[in-house]
Amino acid sequence: MIYKKYIRSCPLISIETSAAFEPVATKAYRALEHMIVTLELAPASFVTEGALIERLGFGRTPVREAIQRLAWEGLLDVRPRAGIAVAPLHPGDWLRVLDARRGVEVVLARSAARFVTREAADLFHEAALAMQKAVISGNVLAFIQADKQLDEALAIAADNPFAARVAAPLQTHSRRFWFRYKADTGLAESAEHHVALIRSILDGDEEAAARDAKKLMALLRGHAEVAATR
Repeated sequence: MIYKKYIRSCPLISIETSAAFEPVATKAYRALEHMIVTLELAPASFVTEGALIERLGFGRTPVREAIQRLAWEGLLDVRPRAGIAVAPLHPGDWLRVLDARRGVEVVLARSAARFVTREAADLFHEAALAMQKAVISGNVLAFIQADKQLDEALAIAADNPFAARVAAPLQTHSRRFWFRYKADTGLAESAEHHVALIRSILDGDEEAAARDAKKLMALLRGHAEVAATR
């Protein structure tokens, strides 16, 4: 593996190990986000805070914080006296999400190639391995989790919290659309594009990373255009 000479030395911490030290509110957020992305909470459906507390198994405060965060990201809509509405899925909105996401993904890819650390490289390797295993087994839920891991590794490697905060909700919305409209046939092709991006980042090649990010966004946009015609 090629690392740039200025890469900082830091301990290798796995995603699973890091997750063990997450605040309860973050764990509640991850669990609730996953339920929304995988349509366990159906688009345009209503749910109550009490029902979510029971399903998630966390206390009221962390669940409420998770709800507020997901509402800010546009995945939930808290309606007083009516409950909590799960965001609907309109196929044409996937195109809007990707139009907004494309530029920031290129920024993150370039920065990640420039600043990737050993810690981030380890996270990229874990995400790529998880993604490849998911493709071999045909496990769509595992692939979704690996894609989330990759996005988090990208955010860490890029060392640009401003861009990462813009990208995160767009990535979640896009992942939800992909699960709804392409999960049945898109595993191998999507994994190939993601792994190419990882390779360019770990090689420290900013131009290649930018190109691969654009190719990945183009692939997703092609899927979105097909979904929009259904």
